[in-house]
Amino acid sequence: MKKNIAIIMGGYSSEYEISLKSGNVVYESLDPIKYNGFRVHVFKDKWVYVDSENKEFAIDKDDFSIMINNIKITFDCVFNAIHGSPGEDGFMQAYFKLLNIPHTSCDMYQAALTFNKRDCLSTLKPYGILTAENYFINLGDIINEEEIIKKVGLPCFVKANKAGSSYGISKVHKKEELTKAIAIAFKEDDEIIIESFLDGIEVSVGVITYKGKTTVLPITEIVSENDFFDYEAKYLGKSQEITPARLTKEQEEKVNTVAKKIYEILKMKGFSRSEFIFKNGEPHLLEMNTIPGLTKESILPQQAVKAGISMQELFTSAIEEALK
Repeated sequence: MKKNIAIIMGGYSSEYEISLKSGNVVYESLDPIKYNGFRVHVFKDKWVYVDSENKEFAIDKDDFSIMINNIKITFDCVFNAIHGSPGEDGFMQAYFKLLNIPHTSCDMYQAALTFNKRDCLSTLKPYGILTAENYFINLGDIINEEEIIKKVGLPCFVKANKAGSSYGISKVHKKEELTKAIAIAFKEDDEIIIESFLDGIEVSVGVITYKGKTTVLPITEIVSENDFFDYEAKYLGKSQEITPARLTKEQEEKVNTVAKKIYEILKMKGFSRSEFIFKNGEPHLLEMNTIPGLTKESILPQQAVKAGISMQELFTSAIEEALK
């Protein structure tokens, strides 16, 4: 009998449009012999199943079910394609845990931890994971520009602590630009992380559980046409994403080892994509994404294809792992 799979997409953050694209790619790529796919839009004002004619059916949040023609439909598994809140920060994971519904993403704690850049980097530091120099600010704190620059130097990056797709991020070259960059970051989150600029090769490493094994996918090198890998570079074609990355064998082995180590230290499940920059030959972690983009242009699907894994195989494996 075919399994009912709810593909949740949308979300409450600036990333909702990208999430809708990811979710639709999953929907279109599901194995029709094994699964019945249901597109579920999760927004602050409504949770709805959207059928092929774009007709909406409300989700009953008590048990995450829908009623169609007086027939109640429940789901065997949830494919989580929500970038940002509430799909990537632990809320949906906790909800499905309470309802005992399997889902394709990591557990609640891991989602919450990795979504919080500051907490994630701080947790990994005792394990010898290298990172940029950083400085933390919360909304309402007194901003000491001299102290910030003394700690991280110039240029530096100002980032919203809990945001993705490069929303709320600025590269600051001069002290005079710092105040504006901080204001931009605070539009996305009430916590900020300011990091030193690492001048080196930037790479993205996908680590997934595939057919029961922790698998490191071919590495992608990021070459941005802009000043850094911003929204335009990620989604509007202003970058080169070279897979496999042009690394030495030693660099490749180092970053693969570190990426797999992080996945296992954090007891991750499902998909992940971690960003690194090489400094003095060593990979420095920028962040980990637990619901990476899944559009045909996104990095992780590109890596999977290079590894000989089709989109259908990638999503089937994720669902079967969750159903275990």
